[in-house]
Amino acid sequence: MIKIYHNPRCSKSRQGLAIVEDSSKEFEVVKYLDNIPSEKELKEIITLLDISPIQLVRKNEQIWKDNFKGKELSDAEIIKAMVENPKLIERPIVINGDKAVIGRPPETIKEII
Repeated sequence: MIKIYHNPRCSKSRQGLAIVEDSSKEFEVVKYLDNIPSEKELKEIITLLDISPIQLVRKNEQIWKDNFKGKELSDAEIIKAMVENPKLIERPIVINGDKAVIGRPPETIKEII
């Protein structure tokens, strides 16, 4: 089953959700600001995306600029920052089996559906 980590207030996330809905495949929506992923879950997502934790961070968010920018952070510290401040998590993230993408641009979602 397809899983999309979604923020309804984000236009790119809404576009990504529309792509998933148009696929006619079964999917689950995770509103990650309400249902915050655990550190373990984030690690699994990062592994599926085949990226480093910092690549999942929205570095233009004020929370990042105020609290983390310019600091030497370990991967574990970056993951913890995203769990404590889920607005920092890039969106949308779509997982289909053992494949995952960040839907920026949203069309990249089509690659794994």
